[in-house]
Amino acid sequence: MTTKNKLITASILSSSSIAAISLINKCIKISATSKSLLDKSQMNCFHWRMGNIYYTTSGSGKPLLLVHDLDSAASSYEWHKIRSALEKKYTVYSLDLLGCGESEKPCLTYTNYLYVQLISDFIKSVIGHRTDVISSGASGSFMIMACSNNPDLFDRIMLINPDSINICSQLPGPYSKYYKRFLDFPIIGTLLYHIAVSKSSLRKSFTDCYFTDPKAVKESIIDTYYESAHLGFSPKSVYACVRCNYVNCNISNALKKIDNSIYLIGGEKKDQIKDIFLEYVDCNPAIEYSLISDTKHLPHMEKPAELLANIHTFFS
Repeated sequence: MTTKNKLITASILSSSSIAAISLINKCIKISATSKSLLDKSQMNCFHWRMGNIYYTTSGSGKPLLLVHDLDSAASSYEWHKIRSALEKKYTVYSLDLLGCGESEKPCLTYTNYLYVQLISDFIKSVIGHRTDVISSGASGSFMIMACSNNPDLFDRIMLINPDSINICSQLPGPYSKYYKRFLDFPIIGTLLYHIAVSKSSLRKSFTDCYFTDPKAVKESIIDTYYESAHLGFSPKSVYACVRCNYVNCNISNALKKIDNSIYLIGGEKKDQIKDIFLEYVDCNPAIEYSLISDTKHLPHMEKPAELLANIHTFFS
């Protein structure tokens, strides 16, 4: 075979492989979203400058904003076990962050500052009043920064299993930037993302890190997170930015100057949670915290009654 023929053959095989991977990606997306477990037709829309943000509002009383963990598979579904109880006492707002759930998922670089602006604009434009806030996981960092920048928008703040201050301070390194660029490739990058958020990967995260009792991880939870991870134009963009530390920010100075009441809730079985809380208290001795027994990363899904008791105590 001549060199020319070899190049033609290689080109055909390469094109065939790319076409096959593209087809696989499309099939995965269609399959993941076929059950329509998340329905934005029942949600309100905040037309934000970076993309449409979908949210729910229910109940009456003082406003309470619920902000889910910053993860490509997460959404406001995270609060479904406590939302109905909270709306008896509060006007409850729960949104899908930009790049998550039913909200728009543009292909861009997501940063801590972007989410700080989103939360601040949402409170100003939609809630219109100073509000209490409960946030989960990695969302705690931009909640702290938003409160530091605009303290008049916030009243009391509860952070559930926030990231350590050390993790929040980790910035993108040279390898992170290359990894993000690779994930940004439309076909190969999408396939890698689909592998990272496969049902088996999500199930492992829940059984190993999110829940203490693996038997409590229902298939409906996995299906909903799986669907959320595949909705929209570019769900992999948030995944890439979280993995590569683009959403991180050093929050220590902001924590020191915040005068709002801050309460930390942690899963007792979550790794190093006590050490993480002590980091926060070192920055701001006024911060209080408590642990919910036999829970890990998502106590509001694993033991909602215990979390509600803590919420009513703190926000009373």
